[in-house]
Amino acid sequence: MKNFVEELKWRGMIQDIMPGTEEKLMEGPQSAYVGIDPTADSLHIGHLVSVMILKHFQRCGHKPIALVGGATGMIGDPSMKSAERNLLDEETLNHNVACIKAQLSRFLDFESDAPNKAELVNNYDWMKDYSFIGFIRDIGKHITVNYMMAKDSVKKRLSRDSSEGMSFTEFSYQLMQGYDFYWLWKNKGCILQLGGSDQWGNITTGTELIRRMDGGEAFALTCPLIRKADGTKFGKTEKGNIWLDAEKTSPYEFYQFWLNVADNDAESYIKIFTMLDRETIESLIEEHRQDPGQRKLQKVLAREVTIMCHGEKEYENALEASQMLFGNSTSEALRKLDEKTFLAVFSGVPTFDVPKAELPCGIQDFLAVKTSVFPSKGEARKMIQGGGVSINKDKFTDPSGEITEADIIDGKYILAQKGKKNYFIINII
Repeated sequence: MKNFVEELKWRGMIQDIMPGTEEKLMEGPQSAYVGIDPTADSLHIGHLVSVMILKHFQRCGHKPIALVGGATGMIGDPSMKSAERNLLDEETLNHNVACIKAQLSRFLDFESDAPNKAELVNNYDWMKDYSFIGFIRDIGKHITVNYMMAKDSVKKRLSRDSSEGMSFTEFSYQLMQGYDFYWLWKNKGCILQLGGSDQWGNITTGTELIRRMDGGEAFALTCPLIRKADGTKFGKTEKGNIWLDAEKTSPYEFYQFWLNVADNDAESYIKIFTMLDRETIESLIEEHRQDPGQRKLQKVLAREVTIMCHGEKEYENALEASQMLFGNSTSEALRKLDEKTFLAVFSGVPTFDVPKAELPCGIQDFLAVKTSVFPSKGEARKMIQGGGVSINKDKFTDPSGEITEADIIDGKYILAQKGKKNYFIINII
């Protein structure tokens, strides 16, 4: 067995840990869980820290449990939130749970015969038949309001929201999460809950409930909330969250996010978001510090996380797409891009509309009359003759040549390139 706590420590993945946790885990294989609220039908990279912790837990010989909160997801957790969540209906929650389970299987072994294979549970299964009276009688009596009010998540929310306050629904969240821990401890032998540092109050409510109800012992471990070097929130872009679902965030955009992180962030992210060993990571960091311009750390980080989340083929496609703007890419590679990736690669370049009925069209008219790629046909001709014009990544060297329907990509686009760096998308309408 590997020392799980030691592994997390050098990776910078421990914020708080309850005394005795490390010793308990070294006694032999144990079970631990992470809770995920299914508020969307995909995980985003903010969830990835907790998922990576479960992955390490399993690799160290222990049994990971992923709890998808079908019940608690109907309520909303006040921790670090400035407003109450919208409540989701049962059908939406069931859909979200199924999607999240599929994503988690990329990271955790749910299928093998190993004694520590991962397990997915849904707290709706044990909460759906619990009556309100039964819950407050059996569970609520063990935790005082004073204890619940003392939690930072509650105090911060109330101080921020003095005008609106906090509903009883949200206030009860920590009691429900505490009961989840108790139920897993009682029925699954789960002795440890893992999560982000904003969950410390909810997690310790669970350990307290286990102690008060059955005199049992349970443990807690949280990881830091990841921030970028400039203090801003990790995982957000102008377009919103970076999702693990390829339909919401394309593998190319996903790859680009990691490729473009700041140097300081890359040094911490490569420890947190990859399974590379310590020796490899320390060697990479040293190489990067010697020559930051090569961005080797970012390239390895982007490769490792993209392969882990989307697979080798999508990584290769993302790499090829990344060469499109700056490398010697080919027409064949361009035509292989799906529409979403094509538009992401060439996001922000000037666009023009040309009716399909006007094709075929002479190249000079196409670039200087139908569009404004060139200010005049004379300039277009001169640059074509000089080898400075490409259509769909192929050099166009005949000033009297034509653009035809055969040049259309995906039934709607033609990519024109003037010189090395100036791209234009022509929408064929």
